[in-house]
Amino acid sequence: MTDACPTSPIFLLGPTASGKTALAEELARRLPCEIVCVDSALVYRGLDVGTAKPEPAARARVPHHLVDLCDPSEIYSAARFCADAARAIGEIQGRGRVPLLVGGTMFYFRALEHGLKALPGADPELRGALEARTRREGLQTLHDELRRLDAAAAARIHPHDAQRVQRALEVRLSAARRPGERRAPAPTRKPGAPEAPLVRGRIQRVGLDCAERACLHQRIARRFERMLAAGFCGEVARLLLRGDLDPALPSLRAVGYRQMRLYLYGRYGFEEMRLRAICATRQLAKRQLTWMRRMPRLDVYFSDRCDLSQIAARIEKKHRSRHG
Repeated sequence: MTDACPTSPIFLLGPTASGKTALAEELARRLPCEIVCVDSALVYRGLDVGTAKPEPAARARVPHHLVDLCDPSEIYSAARFCADAARAIGEIQGRGRVPLLVGGTMFYFRALEHGLKALPGADPELRGALEARTRREGLQTLHDELRRLDAAAAARIHPHDAQRVQRALEVRLSAARRPGERRAPAPTRKPGAPEAPLVRGRIQRVGLDCAERACLHQRIARRFERMLAAGFCGEVARLLLRGDLDPALPSLRAVGYRQMRLYLYGRYGFEEMRLRAICATRQLAKRQLTWMRRMPRLDVYFSDRCDLSQIAARIEKKHRSRHG
């Protein structure tokens, strides 16, 4: 049976340095695709080298959406991503083209497909207090508190994910502060059922990985070396010279940027910064792979065992076969 929607989205996800960008470009040569970036750092203007942002030439060849949306002083949320991505996907499908969603921010993929549960709005005062506590007491203390208040949330959130640990605690503590307030009602649905999907058409899910962990680790190290050679240090220095960016902002806490910032402040030597950034990227890749393993109906390909053009051909064949 074929899919009724020939412009059904393709989700292409995988750990950093697995080859997603190159595979997306190969797919765009085979299918009428436009790329929607699923990345919590690519949305920031001025974060170019350290995010491996697609080059202008690549963006000229294939339209890219959700890049350079906001200033590094802003906080880009999953809710905003869902709204921006749903709008981009609808516009791409309206042009009769295929939305190709590419990235490694796994929570965004899940939120887009299943929706976000209604949560209390942000509490700036409480958020500021939690950020101060993180700097003073350490993130592990906050994660331990979250485990006491909401064991299920603590199990889902990695202890090193400062933004999500703080947000989960903010939600729990806000509810405790205002016991008379009720959460915004969630859409009516059967218990356990997902929220209304934000995308139209049956999603083709593709995961890109490396069969050998040593290969992925080597790619991560080479990728960071290329960033250093391309001027990553200068990029972060320019951001810091603005003087209006709080180190607690998500833009400056992104992997690589956090380590480079501390190096420029004299906290680390150059070699320690380099090793810490590579290690942090490997930890990120590990978390991304954990998310991938939980995703159902995911076709996984290994970029260290198969040429990307061959992988693209298989994805193209499956996509076309679904539409007759």
